[in-house]
Amino acid sequence: MPGVFQFSPDEIADEASRAQDGGLQAILLFGIPKQKDEQASGAYAEDGVIQKAVGAIKKKCPELVVITDVCLCEYMSHGHCGVTRLDGEHFHVLNDESVELLTRTALSHARVGADMVAPSDMMDGRIGAIRDALDTNGFENTGIISYAAKFASVFYGPFRDAAESPPQFGDRRTYQMDPANAEEALREIALDVDEGADIIMIKPALPYLDILYRARERFGKPMAVYHVSGEYAMVKAAAEKGVVDERTAVLELMTSLKRAGADIIVTYWAREIAEWARS
Repeated sequence: MPGVFQFSPDEIADEASRAQDGGLQAILLFGIPKQKDEQASGAYAEDGVIQKAVGAIKKKCPELVVITDVCLCEYMSHGHCGVTRLDGEHFHVLNDESVELLTRTALSHARVGADMVAPSDMMDGRIGAIRDALDTNGFENTGIISYAAKFASVFYGPFRDAAESPPQFGDRRTYQMDPANAEEALREIALDVDEGADIIMIKPALPYLDILYRARERFGKPMAVYHVSGEYAMVKAAAEKGVVDERTAVLELMTSLKRAGADIIVTYWAREIAEWARS
């Protein structure tokens, strides 16, 4: 992923400040802990990497909207998005146990100043559980961006390597969605809307423009879309080979996402797009 880097907690506030100075209004944080275990304890630790980062960013850039990824995969030693149980050669993700840890993680992010939390795990019932926990603890104004339609996609590959979280066994198809099943995606979105999601996220972007459009028309909720690492890497590779002009290609792609109904676009080109918009 050319142009994309990891930052330590003591560097991230300066990077966030540069992003804000460049015209960005919000950032989305993902964390990589020093150590991983089978309970993802780094995800909800008071001195965790995201908890430190949010505090530092909010101190330096109080007006910048800070959104945090809420998932367990980067913190789990096995790389899955929830607590697992091995049964011989088969494994099971334990939904309720995972939701409990996700809720603890979201609450720990809110306590250090996160403006919004973004559960990306695809466990059932986690939006309602997180909403209840936030409200009960005085964080009624902390928003939830739900990855309500997150598909089992080949286009996540570069990010998983960068985040050091590829599954050590099996895959994520048991809890991420079948790319062929549009109706399931719409049912999942409806459930998350009912549970209290403020914004709906579709991931990946380009292969699922139909889902984005249908969800926007059906639910009338603010819609976000995540233009993921594999999509980014493809355009970068094509541009490096001289097949396409990068700026022209990126602006066309982003226009297609807006046209399909995206209010928010998560993209690795955010800073470049902000610069291009000023030129």
